[in-house]
Amino acid sequence: MSFSVSSIVSFIAHHAAWTFPVMFLTAFGESFIFVSLLFPGTTIMILAGALVPDGTIPFFPLVSGAILGAVLGDAISFWLGLRYGEQITRRWPLSRHPELVTRGEAFFARLGTLSVFVGRFFGPLRASIPLAAGILKMRTGPFWLANVASAVVWAPALLVPGSMAVWASRLAIIPEAARPYVVIGVLLAIVGGFWLLQRSRWFGLFSRGE
Repeated sequence: MSFSVSSIVSFIAHHAAWTFPVMFLTAFGESFIFVSLLFPGTTIMILAGALVPDGTIPFFPLVSGAILGAVLGDAISFWLGLRYGEQITRRWPLSRHPELVTRGEAFFARLGTLSVFVGRFFGPLRASIPLAAGILKMRTGPFWLANVASAVVWAPALLVPGSMAVWASRLAIIPEAARPYVVIGVLLAIVGGFWLLQRSRWFGLFSRGE
């Protein structure tokens, strides 16, 4: 598996023009219920992000491919749940891992629409929650809102750490006395973002009630 990861990352490092399609397929595989169990998409995305700071690959094709792939992966999983219901759980590989759908349904029952957004960030639940949402007949509008919004946050969240690891080595140009203020500023920005999200009117769309 490590050979596959290194081969894919090495391929886009030497063929930057393929960044978009490769990242699209990577994020799709990570998000689509029948592929996510077998595909190391998260590792590939993190390592690919490390290729951005030195200009090996461009950032926009990287992140846009990842976002679109993630959206489509969840969308197809959701559609399969709507179309086939519980029957889909009897197909391989779900028949070998029935607990994934059970956990996804429990998570959706507890958080409703918000589960589609939050579940994107939780490993094995990432692909099972959209399927569970479809099986449980979630409304299409709220699903698409949560699907797209979560992909827009999730993809950069995986790609940026790899870039930041490289950029961190360049932070030595910041005077040592100023570094604590930089860290505090970033933390305040994160806390402020969460506070604004909770206070905004559209946050009500992510409540439990459907």
